[in-house]
Amino acid sequence: MGEMVQAFGAGLAQVFTATTFTLMMLGIVIGFAVGILPGLGGPVTLALMLPFIFKMEAVEAFAFLLGMSAVTATTGDITSILFGIPGEAITASTIVDGHPMAKKGEAGRALGASLMSSLVGAVFGAFALALAIPIVRPLVLAIGSPEFFMLALLGVTFLAALSGEAVVRGLTAAALGLMLATVGLDPISGIERFTFDNLYLWDGIKLVPVTLGLFAIPEVIELWVKGSSIAEGKVGKLGGVMEGVKDTFRHWGLVLRCSAIGTYIGIIPGMGGAVSQWVAYAHAVQSTPDKERFGKGAVEGVLGPGAANNSNLGGALVPTIAFGVPGSVTMAILLGAFIIQGLVPGPPMLEPASRGGHLDLTFSFVWIVVVSNLITVSVCFIFLKQLARITEVRGSLVLPFLLVLIYLGGFAQNNAFEDLIVVLAFGLVGWVMVQLDWPRPPLLLGLVLGSLAEKNLFLATDNYGWVWVGFPGVLIIAAIILAGILYPIYQRRRDAGRRAAGAVPATVPVPEMEVAGAPKGLTTWHIVFTAVLLAGFSWGVWEARDWGYRASLFPWVIGIPGIVLCLAQLEIDVMGFLRHRKEGAAPAGADPVVVRRTVTIVGWILGFFASIWLLGFPITVPLCTFLFLKVGAGEKLPISIILTLCAWAGFYAVFEYSLSLPFPPGTLIEMFTG
Repeated sequence: MGEMVQAFGAGLAQVFTATTFTLMMLGIVIGFAVGILPGLGGPVTLALMLPFIFKMEAVEAFAFLLGMSAVTATTGDITSILFGIPGEAITASTIVDGHPMAKKGEAGRALGASLMSSLVGAVFGAFALALAIPIVRPLVLAIGSPEFFMLALLGVTFLAALSGEAVVRGLTAAALGLMLATVGLDPISGIERFTFDNLYLWDGIKLVPVTLGLFAIPEVIELWVKGSSIAEGKVGKLGGVMEGVKDTFRHWGLVLRCSAIGTYIGIIPGMGGAVSQWVAYAHAVQSTPDKERFGKGAVEGVLGPGAANNSNLGGALVPTIAFGVPGSVTMAILLGAFIIQGLVPGPPMLEPASRGGHLDLTFSFVWIVVVSNLITVSVCFIFLKQLARITEVRGSLVLPFLLVLIYLGGFAQNNAFEDLIVVLAFGLVGWVMVQLDWPRPPLLLGLVLGSLAEKNLFLATDNYGWVWVGFPGVLIIAAIILAGILYPIYQRRRDAGRRAAGAVPATVPVPEMEVAGAPKGLTTWHIVFTAVLLAGFSWGVWEARDWGYRASLFPWVIGIPGIVLCLAQLEIDVMGFLRHRKEGAAPAGADPVVVRRTVTIVGWILGFFASIWLLGFPITVPLCTFLFLKVGAGEKLPISIILTLCAWAGFYAVFEYSLSLPFPPGTLIEMFTG
């Protein structure tokens, strides 16, 4: 216990060192903007910021990333209340009663209630994490490589199961991610796997370029295709903020219960904040006598989701740190930060520094979440009006900065131009997956957990043969995996039946992950994409036949189920396609405006890439930013010049001066300068 208390105090001290605190503040500022700007999303921004942590110490990196993640839910509530547009997917339920309150002239009261309940929820979740550490520590230290291999599969399959009815797609995407993790030299035998004799691929597929491509490129395309300003309304007068604060303490029982709900759901892998907010909202409705007020501006409908979506972070960190099983997309990307920092989730994160562990760092997470939210809520109360005006920023003004960040982020990890090609390749994959309703998070998580799963699979078979598949712990986790796959399917079919019967109000939105994974209509492109994946898995299994036992074990263990899943999905696609044709359902034609805007933004994405290749980053950043703003977005000359100067100054201040990254001059420049 003494070691725990000492580590708890050391974690607090680490947060308040000058560099760590400064980086946490920077993360908070970015999280502020991301949370309040609908369309960007916390996971996308986390992916964009991932390359910046390479030169940071571990506590600095997590102060930066966690500080950013911890505040997005809090500030996301602001746009949900003011404009009825969720700043984050996890703040969507706040709209149901928060926006009607704003329409009734109670925007200030709703914001005050939301901010204060968010603070209570965040502190609750953070200290739940602190209390969970001594409880889960003996459990984690008692399990071995077979159980850790199964836990890796548990994390992947739970996230894949969020695909609902499209669970086969989710599992196939997870298998693809695990398969991609095998690219490179086998760490034991040194055999090349899927490298095509390319030296760049010897080190495997890098996490950061894949993350940027999968998530950021499709978001950029979508933001341009929408072609509108972020907020459609104007910010009105904000009054009654303190009344909302008082509401938090008038309904303190509801706030604490919803905080507990958010923490509990966060601990369950595969659930996340998008689910917890709706469960908390449902609890607020059920526990209030006059239910008819809900949907029309009941403050309880703001307090419940506000507390739950902030306490969720502390709960989600428990399985991520203790077992390496992330419960959401944000946690999956954060797990990538562990890998970048050379940290392994599990026992090392729960052991004190005297035994070679990182318990101080784990406890620093608790303090980062608490301090970040204290600062955020304080600043929100002071600058609420000014912050709300950020939502009036046009999307076209943000896009060139996002493109610059995407390419800089992809390049900064290894200073390798090939990483930019990986960004584009996975950008195409991510965009296709979005268009065809394939879930992307399982693919990313498979790539993140692939090396850990392969290492533990090898240790398990090397130490125990195949006897380990009958271990009690392995069987229990296998049963949980099976239940985790089957229960969401049952749950969603039951909910669909209730919706059809009118038992669930049509005004209750469906969580984002469910929408993303649900099949919306099958076309020949669905069949083609699945067939390509089937060919890829088959080729991978065939290639592995001559690698020897050690190098081919994991590709076979993943590749063969991948083939089975692809065959199952192919049957679903073909049967669905034929059924639609038989019913005479004509495929919906593409909107010409959407096609034109998609082609335009893809042209700009490729244009930035070509300019970097020919002219290098120092010329591309100001040149392409100005051209995009003036020619592409049609902005006025003064605005284009000012924003170009901002981009140029930011590039030199951060990358050239602070990080001292070496940027090659570009092929064309080298040709002329020798």
